Amino acid sequence: MRVAAVDCGTNSVRLLIADVHDDVLDDVERRMEIVRLGQGVDKTGRLAPDALERTFKAMRAYRGLIDRHGATATRVVATSATRDAANRAEFVAGVREIFGVEPEVVSGSEEAELSFTGATRGLVRLSPETEMPQGPLPPYLVVDIGGGSTEFVVGSKHAEAALSVDIGCVRLTERHLRDDEDPPSALALEAVVADIEEALDRVEAEVPVRRAHTLVGLAGSVTTMAGIALELPSYDSARIHHSQMSSAQVHDVTRRLLAMTHGERAEVPVMHPGRVDVIGAGALILDRIVRRFGFSQVVVSEHDILDGIAWSLASS
Repeated sequence: MRVAAVDCGTNSVRLLIADVHDDVLDDVERRMEIVRLGQGVDKTGRLAPDALERTFKAMRAYRGLIDRHGATATRVVATSATRDAANRAEFVAGVREIFGVEPEVVSGSEEAELSFTGATRGLVRLSPETEMPQGPLPPYLVVDIGGGSTEFVVGSKHAEAALSVDIGCVRLTERHLRDDEDPPSALALEAVVADIEEALDRVEAEVPVRRAHTLVGLAGSVTTMAGIALELPSYDSARIHHSQMSSAQVHDVTRRLLAMTHGERAEVPVMHPGRVDVIGAGALILDRIVRRFGFSQVVVSEHDILDGIAWSLASS
């Protein structure tokens, strides 16, 4: 069965076309465009016209790939930015016109379930060359750091508890990190940390995070940090997927990113141009999670909600 999954988040829109067989997803196409759909949503409560047009342009290209590869089922999932927007009907109408299916503006708990499935389904198949040949130990804490929100999910074979909180790399950057402070000031970073810690208070109260044996980190902030920790000369998803960052590496990469200017971050070999201005806030979210809950390392996954969407099509 050939399926097409589209994930439209606050920062990026992504496509996975995959063949599903024998409990395995084989990639046919995996694409990502940073469109910054959530530009200004935290402040205005609305999706900006230019942000919508950037998103629709990327989606039209994706529709062409879906048609070319002959996917028989398509699912479009939208997350934090569209949940928050007063004019999300404009987004829904545009997506329906492009793909011919209704976009699903999923709840935070649904988003968390899809992320968990995508991230953990392949963990038991880690190769013998890794440090954990039998796979990381469950229960897992899956953390998906997005542009507008971060999802926390605890479970073993299935998600058992989940929570979405409104801290994300775009939202925190727009809220606290000013363009004229480069690198960001200590006062601005304190404000970011305060927001993160307030959210983590809620996470700790509602999700049994301390039951988890393994922290699994998802999304672009985490994978970019892993590429930096691995000192890769360019972004290499095969090297990054299922790599492990020690807590010391998380702290070191975060410290280095926050001390850089915009221009210095742009020169980092693994850095996507669309992440340059938001990676500091994303790194700080992961850093505070590791510190707060005492994990010694992070298992990095390139598979996330996008893969969860594809699996949901295969099982429907």
